[in-house]
Amino acid sequence: MSQGDRISQGGKGTNYPYQSKVLKGLQQSIDELEDINANTALITAAVRIPNFLRPSGSAGTITAGNFSMSFASVGTADATVGGMTLKPGETINFDAGALNNTLGAVAYSTTTAGAELIITYLSL
Repeated sequence: MSQGDRISQGGKGTNYPYQSKVLKGLQQSIDELEDINANTALITAAVRIPNFLRPSGSAGTITAGNFSMSFASVGTADATVGGMTLKPGETINFDAGALNNTLGAVAYSTTTAGAELIITYLSL
């Protein structure tokens, strides 16, 4: 059903102006949906691999390109993460945030006697 003009009004009884606007609006909606579908195709599901470490008496680096990292100091002495002292019982979490963002490398050290970390990180 469409809105009609009266014979005495400007369209002289035709529905063309109204029908044309409706069709243009529908086409704009279709175009936007097609754009969304095209962009969604670029976003593909990926399996993230959980990694676990428990270093004690060593130093190392979690390489760049991971999606999240977590460092928990579970020893009796201070550990070092990214140049910062992590006291026993403290935890630091890093998350890259949005889809497909990644983190830079983070160095850690448990070379002090009694220092121990539990490290978890997600990689591709």
